[in-house]
Amino acid sequence: MQPYDERLTAPRSWWLTLPTLSGLTLGLVLLPLGPLPMLAALVAGSALAGAGLSAYGSLRVRVVAGSLVAGSARIPLEALGEAWVLDAEEARAWRTHKADPRAFMVLRAYVPTAVRIEVTDPQDPTPYVYVSTRRPQRLVSVLSASRAG
Repeated sequence: MQPYDERLTAPRSWWLTLPTLSGLTLGLVLLPLGPLPMLAALVAGSALAGAGLSAYGSLRVRVVAGSLVAGSARIPLEALGEAWVLDAEEARAWRTHKADPRAFMVLRAYVPTAVRIEVTDPQDPTPYVYVSTRRPQRLVSVLSASRAG
């Protein structure tokens, strides 16, 4: 089986802007209390925003040990059917107006492409799994190879 492991990290531009703006905002809130509380809020706000961004951008998508691991879900490959590559336009459609509320979705809006994988387990009411990925062709080929082999 071919290995697949991808981390859906946040864009680089977010790493500069979000912690900076969060720190500045918190610093401005505490400005009336003086320069020391403002400076402490600036540092703490930036650090907390950076930690939150790190957690949000640490989502992993893997195919390992006969399972698709996407975020907190571990789905056996035997329960999955056909997988489709979704370009940016199709991915947006499946995130919005085509989406089924019963579907399991692992998405990051900053990743434009995705894969939609049919769930074939009759015991599972989930119709499909939607997974954001920067390498949809690779994920589909690994899933196909894993099912065939």
